[in-house]
Amino acid sequence: MEKNMKIYEELQARGLLAQLTDPAEIRDLVNDGKATFYIGFDPTADSLHVGHFMALLLMKRLQEAGNKPIALVGGGTGMIGDPSGRTDLRSMMTVEQIDHNCECFKKQMSRFIEFGEGKAMMVNNADWLRDLNYIEFLRDIGSCFSVNEMLRARCYEQRMEKGLSFLEFNYMIMQAFDFYNLYRTYGCNMQFGGDDQWSNMLAGTELIRKKLGKDAFAMTITLLLNSEGKKMGKTAKGAVWLDPDKTSPYDFYQYWRNIGDADVLKCLRMMTFLPLEQIDEMDKWEGAQLNTAKEILATELTTLVHGSDEAAKAKAGAEALFSAATPGSMDNVPTAVLAAEDFNENGEVDILTILVKAGLEKSRGDARRDVIQGGVTVDGEKVQDFKAVFTKDALKDGKLVKRGKKSFKLVKC
Repeated sequence: MEKNMKIYEELQARGLLAQLTDPAEIRDLVNDGKATFYIGFDPTADSLHVGHFMALLLMKRLQEAGNKPIALVGGGTGMIGDPSGRTDLRSMMTVEQIDHNCECFKKQMSRFIEFGEGKAMMVNNADWLRDLNYIEFLRDIGSCFSVNEMLRARCYEQRMEKGLSFLEFNYMIMQAFDFYNLYRTYGCNMQFGGDDQWSNMLAGTELIRKKLGKDAFAMTITLLLNSEGKKMGKTAKGAVWLDPDKTSPYDFYQYWRNIGDADVLKCLRMMTFLPLEQIDEMDKWEGAQLNTAKEILATELTTLVHGSDEAAKAKAGAEALFSAATPGSMDNVPTAVLAAEDFNENGEVDILTILVKAGLEKSRGDARRDVIQGGVTVDGEKVQDFKAVFTKDALKDGKLVKRGKKSFKLVKC
């Protein structure tokens, strides 16, 4: 936390707060360390991504200020899928997939949040949603919701264009029921989420007040960070994951190193723990200095997710690629090792296979297009023919394969 600034004021200064139902009360609660708050995570994959990362950093800040986080994993709501901001129905997952993903989440969350007695807790809404008595639920909870008001909610806008299923229509009620249960069971008096969740979160606050009286102490905050994170968490080639097996520390570092000039200071404020005074000084930086700011951002965030050793390796690898490389400097460059079966009977492998096996392309079709368009080089030489092949001997010591301006792999056999 900033030296002479309380947590609420720091969140404001870092540009994290968007909408609040009860600003004065929320400020007093979090500044006094008396908030028990939750953020929900739907287990749509077996790894958290950058969008989740931003929420976890908020939880870390608030916990360090004495507040108590609840990480709510959606083992129940995940069986429906959040329709917010979507034009299509989410893929249905099995119970086994959902439960596996929930287990993966806690391991990753533990890097940022301290779990334990009297500290943060992880709760799964499968505990109260999967075995609901439908008729009792409709009578007790469904009667508190107006269909007319629900249909005006922003979270349903895009899905209404193609047809909102009754399954998805229930999501708002389920999320509201989550807050109601957390309030009654754990004394959770606050919820956080992105601006795309505002309608769902308001529904939770209103449900508590309808069921328990208007004086029930439940509050809602929406943040710029979650919606920003969802944008940042996606790239042209897919999601940016926190799992190193899905997004390597090097690729994670490079993602932040290559962020747009207009976003770097915003990300430094929202996502790092650097003093605001230091970041404000960077506001004066221009030109090449912005690259230094990006390196600072990439190093700070890679350290948070993967540790200082991996961050140092990623930085060294990047410097080796973008500077006059010296012998041995390629040690920290991400490496792909081809298997024996990747080569044909003549001991050769074509460039399309190399690009796909190295993870630089998703398919041979994508690889072929990039080669034809002149976007692939090997050891600095542009590959002109998509049928080009390389022998085992040629790859024995490694070849630096580059797709586009920012994607590299040292390919060996």
